Amino acid sequence: MPIKVITDHTQGAPASSGAPSSVVLSLELWPHQSLTPGGFVTMIGATFAMLMVPLVGLLGTAVLWGVLPFELLVLGLLWFGLKRSWRDRDILERFEMTTDAVTLTRRDPDGSLRDWEANPYWMRVERHERVAGIEDYLTLEGGPRKVEIGAFLTPEERRQLERQLLNALGRVKS
Repeated sequence: MPIKVITDHTQGAPASSGAPSSVVLSLELWPHQSLTPGGFVTMIGATFAMLMVPLVGLLGTAVLWGVLPFELLVLGLLWFGLKRSWRDRDILERFEMTTDAVTLTRRDPDGSLRDWEANPYWMRVERHERVAGIEDYLTLEGGPRKVEIGAFLTPEERRQLERQLLNALGRVKS
C-alpha cells in the first residue's frame, strides 16, 4: 500500500488546549511501483532473448546487419520507456498534522518541492465524487489555496485516506 503511517495518535484522548504542539498524524504517500529493479532486469533480459531468436536463422548472412539495428532500437526504446516511467512516478507527499498546524509537502519527479500549510481549526477535507474523470478526488482547504492530496492513489485508497484525515482533524478540533 502506498501510504505509510509514521505517527498516528488519533485513538488516544483529545489533546488539551494548553499542551505544547504534538504530532497527531504523520503520513507519507507515493504512487504504486509494480516493477522492481529485479523485474526490470528480468524484463530487459527476456525481451533481449526473444528479440535474438529470429536472428539465429540470419547468422552468417548480410540480412543480419539490416535487422540487428532495428531490434537493438526496440530494446533501447523499452529501456528508455521503463526508466522514464520510474522517474515520472518518483513522487512523495508528506502530510503532518499537529495541534497547531497542518503541512503538506510534495516532492515532484524533477526534485522540486511544493509546500502547503494551514491551521487545523480552519482546514477542511473534501472528497469530490468525480472531477475530470478522477473518481473520489480528495482536496484540502483552509490555507492560502486548495490543494489535492493523493491524486495518484486508487479511489479506495483515497477513501481510506479521507477517513484517516477526518479522524485526525476531529481529534485536533475536539
